[in-house]
Amino acid sequence: MPTNSINWDVGAFAQNADTGFSKRIKNIMLQYKPETRGIKRVLPEDRHSLAQMGYIQIAMLWFSVDLTANNITLGMLGPTVFRLNFTEASLCAVLGMIVGILPVAYIATFGPRTGLRTMAFARFSMGWYSAKILVVLNIIMLLGYSLVTVVIAGQIISAVSATKDLTITVGIIIVSVLAWILTTFGYSAFHLYERYAWIPQIVVVSILAGVAGPTFDLNTDLSRGTDALTVKGNRLSFFSLCLAAAITYCGGAADMFVYYPESSSGRKVFSATAFGLVASFAYSLIIGIGLGSGTANTQTWNDAFSTSEGALIVEAFRPLGTFGSVCGIIVALGLVSNIILPVYASGVSFQTLGKWFERVPRVVWNTVGVIAFPVCAIVGRSNLAEIFTNFLALMGYWVSIWIAILLEEHILFRRWMGLDWEWSSWNNRHKLPVGMAACVAFLVGWVGSILCMAQVWYIGPLAAKLGKQGGDMGNYVGFLWAGLVFPGLRWLELRQYRR
Repeated sequence: MPTNSINWDVGAFAQNADTGFSKRIKNIMLQYKPETRGIKRVLPEDRHSLAQMGYIQIAMLWFSVDLTANNITLGMLGPTVFRLNFTEASLCAVLGMIVGILPVAYIATFGPRTGLRTMAFARFSMGWYSAKILVVLNIIMLLGYSLVTVVIAGQIISAVSATKDLTITVGIIIVSVLAWILTTFGYSAFHLYERYAWIPQIVVVSILAGVAGPTFDLNTDLSRGTDALTVKGNRLSFFSLCLAAAITYCGGAADMFVYYPESSSGRKVFSATAFGLVASFAYSLIIGIGLGSGTANTQTWNDAFSTSEGALIVEAFRPLGTFGSVCGIIVALGLVSNIILPVYASGVSFQTLGKWFERVPRVVWNTVGVIAFPVCAIVGRSNLAEIFTNFLALMGYWVSIWIAILLEEHILFRRWMGLDWEWSSWNNRHKLPVGMAACVAFLVGWVGSILCMAQVWYIGPLAAKLGKQGGDMGNYVGFLWAGLVFPGLRWLELRQYRR
């Protein structure tokens, strides 16, 4: 592995670190040797070999990222919020998650192919200026996702504490600091961590399934008395929520593999990503659905859930006594694995906003993020279910719209029309698409999403036709509308500007 490529790449940073604050930051980098490379493209000669981190590492990383408590709590919402029985909630969750994972696996293949971070790569489909819209939305999404995750960690740690000395706030701070340390040291550090972090998680989550499984309610019809149209709307909304939870990884998927060799097989990267995510997501979601179903007929579980989603996980471990409390702590600390990706990706996303942002080292932006989302988490710690159902679904809309634009740019214009990607031009706005076509298509897609969204605070007129609570179709209609208008607009843009 070239010593100037991953951990000790101070040269790229030193160009903008001549005096003052930047110079002090550089000295810290030299002393503790974290990754200092920002959004600068990783050239083929600076990549590591597949012998060091192969395709199995990709699967293990994604498996570790999602075998975590936040997806267990997401599963709980199927029975408790959407009133779906165990079978229909499981089908909606797993199928929705699989649909959301496919674009994540697709984006992940561009890490080795380009050597570019996801938001820098987005410039090739959105253009220089329009891509900045995506960057802002991506930062909000990544830090918002981290907010949800640390709240769950805080809930679990607080519920385990018999004397309540450890509050939710303390738990939020502990997990945030651990994630900050790993992401500060960067790519090699978190790849090494994720390689082994899934092992204690698979043990304790399996113990949770074993001890709580007999209390799962597999038969009760929770939607009894609800009209058929509302039930269909609830199924669609839960399907869409699980899709949104998965698709949010698109904003940082390529970031995880920019040091993989250019010769890496796209099919194997895609398959390893999909396998790792599907296996961990499905296991976690189904256990969460089981826990949620048990609240209907188990009073202690219902009481715990009324306190918090994390408290229900701890209550499910209760028959194991002290050992169950230890398992709860391991589950809470396992959430560090889940927020590594969004915290790390948010740091490089900040740098994609412009040249001034690029001059600020990634570790500084990581620190800004790790200060911002715990503060918001502490404020919103009592409203996790609302944050989950509103925030995640809303953030999934823009990703779906961008995926439609990217797929057509890739297949129709780059592959069929033979336009060259020219990865070396990633930071030259004059060689990137103008972005007018992508911007208009993006806005049209958002109109479709708004008309078809179903949130607590707003139900679009088209979504309202699926029962009293509506049925969330924002992802699909936004994807479809953007996909319909982009090709013609892009063709006209090429005729006018030819870039």
